[in-house]
Formats: sequence, C-alpha cells, structure tokens
Amino acid sequence: MITKKIFLSLALTGWMACPGWAQGIRFFEGTWEAALAEAKRLDRIIFVDAYAVWCGPCKKMAAEVFTDEGVGNFYNRNFLNVKLDAEKGEGLAFREKYPIAAFPTLFYIDYTGEVVQQVKGAQSIEAFLELGKKALSQIDRSQQFEAAYAGGERNPEFIFNYVRALNKSGKPSTKIANDYLRTQQELTTPFNLRFILEAAVSADSRIFDLLIEHRKAIASLESAELVKQKIEEACVATAQKAAAFSAKSLLDEAVAKMKKHCPDRAAAFELNAEMEYWAATGDISKFLDACNRYAKKQVSADEKALLALSRSVAMQFGQDSRAMASAEAFAQQATGRSKDYKTFLHYASMLKKNDKYEEAGKVADKALELAKPEGNAAVRAVEIFILELKKI
Repeated sequence: MITKKIFLSLALTGWMACPGWAQGIRFFEGTWEAALAEAKRLDRIIFVDAYAVWCGPCKKMAAEVFTDEGVGNFYNRNFLNVKLDAEKGEGLAFREKYPIAAFPTLFYIDYTGEVVQQVKGAQSIEAFLELGKKALSQIDRSQQFEAAYAGGERNPEFIFNYVRALNKSGKPSTKIANDYLRTQQELTTPFNLRFILEAAVSADSRIFDLLIEHRKAIASLESAELVKQKIEEACVATAQKAAAFSAKSLLDEAVAKMKKHCPDRAAAFELNAEMEYWAATGDISKFLDACNRYAKKQVSADEKALLALSRSVAMQFGQDSRAMASAEAFAQQATGRSKDYKTFLHYASMLKKNDKYEEAGKVADKALELAKPEGNAAVRAVEIFILELKKI
C-alpha cells in the first residue's frame, strides 16, 4: 500500500510551486503579543524559528529551506511565521516560557500559547513540509461548532467558520457547505463568493463548478493566485480519492479539470496523479512508466526532485527489482551536478541494495570527500555506511 498521499502532496507543496508566487517564507514583524493576536485573528498556528546567529544549521536552513518557493507557498498560506534570535531581546523572554536546548528549535504554537509541536535541529525541505502538515492535523476546532450546528445554529458567519474548521482538520465539509448554499438566492455577494472559495475542497463537486463559474469575481476579491491554488488543491483531493478507491473515472476527471482550468500545471499534475494512482492499485509497470516520464519531462535537472522520487520509489516497492533499478537510476541522475554528500550517500545506498557493492563503495568515497567540509557528524554518517558495506 502506498504511503498516504506521498506523490501528490509533494507535488502540491514542493516540487511544482506555481510560477509567479512569492519566494520563500514571509516572517511576521512585530512583538510576540502582536503575533499571538494576529494568529488569533487569522485562526492560524504560529511557526517559530528559534535560532542563534552563530548556529551553522540555522544558517543553512534559513538559506536553503526557508527560501524554497514550495515551502513559502505552504507556510505563508497556513501559518503565521516568526523568527526569533533566542539569545537576545524578545527571544530571551520567549525562552522563559518555551525552553530551548538546541539550535535551531522549531516551534508550532497555537494562538492560545499552547505548544502544538516542537522539533530540534535543521530539517530538509521535505521533512519541514511534513512537520507543517502534522502540526495542522493536530488542531481541530470543528468540535466547538458541532453541538451548536446540531442545535440549529445557521448564522452564515458561523457556518463559514464551521466549514473552515472542518477543512483544516481534514474532515468532510461538503454536505454542510451545500446545505448552506442551497438556501442562498444570490451567490455573488462578497461573503458567498468567499464561502465558495473556502468550500471548494474537491474537483468532483457542485461547489467546484461554482468556483469555476465565479472565478473572476472571486479572484477580484482575493487573488488570482489563491484561486488557482484552490483549483489545484481540489484536483489533488479528487486524484487522491481516485487512488484511495481505485476509481479511474475520478482520476480522469481530476486530470481533465486541471487541463482545462490550470493548463500550465496540468502536465506535471497528470504524471504525479498517475504515479499515486498506479502505486495505490499495485500496477508496478504503469507506476514506473509514470515515474520515468515524470523524471524525463518534468524534473530532469532538479536534484532534489529526483532524490525525492528515488526515495519514494524505493519506499513503495523496495522488494521489486524493476522498481529498485529505477530508484537507482533516479539517484544516479540526481548526482549529475550535485555537491551534496547526502545525494551521493543515497545513490550509494541504492547501489548497495541492488548488490552492486564495488560501485557503492566508489560512490561512498565521493560522498565522504563531499562530507568533510560539513563537519564531523556528516563524515561519521558516511564512515558508518562504508564500514557496513565492508562487512558484506
């Protein structure tokens, strides 16, 4: 069984960031109390990068992860982001309430001040995105609305907030949204247009059709980029539903709607959707065909995407020789212009799993050479791999 949503979630938040969107994370400028108030107004979790100016991993993450376009799209849309120098000024006061034992420490804090999640150490782009998604899944405000709704509360603002809370917690909201919209004679009011934008969570729905019908008006209220992102998210949700229920018709619908309403993203979306669908249905041949077309047509020069693809293929079908041959090929392709020891170490591990021990040793030696400027921890990681390889 495929790891849940692995390909399309990566496509949405990392590999396929929309051209024209702002690069990287935007950090809030203001006091901590102001950040709490703003997060409450926006109904968001606060992400805090607690760093030290001398910290190498902090600098590396700031330069390579926070500046990533896909990371920026995801974190700017879902969090209020704060950077704190934990060794001076307000950072010292922050540490009195939220102790820090290592740098960087990444906090996810609700606007109530409660820590939802905290992690020590620098993260890769993929791991950082997964941390954000995990943090979002741990806050469920929909329960605050359930009893009142069951008791007959139907104030439009209340229903909007209820639908938004359901969406954030990953619970179904379409029935409640449809019930509200059926009571509305005029759908083009600013409130109802924003309601449609919030409620359009899947492409196989009447509400998605309303989003398309009123796309220009909604874009004028919010932004064309936000509407485009919502269209893609809805198509992703339908493609994921197709994979979960082996419903090829839903996959075809999601792809067709991407081609029609988001054509500049449709080719990459289709390949990602096919990878997830064929992996979920266990058709390794069609899965690998989609992976190979994706690597050739979409990410042939993208080291990080190729590395992620190699890891995903190996994780899904590590016992299949055809899949492992592809995972090895993607890893080799990723090393083409790489200066990162981790990329070479991964390639060496793929060679090792494919019983190519002599080649694995040569690649590991290259990884060791690249690891030396990174410090003792990096060197030790490669040396452990080499020692294990020699024992075979």
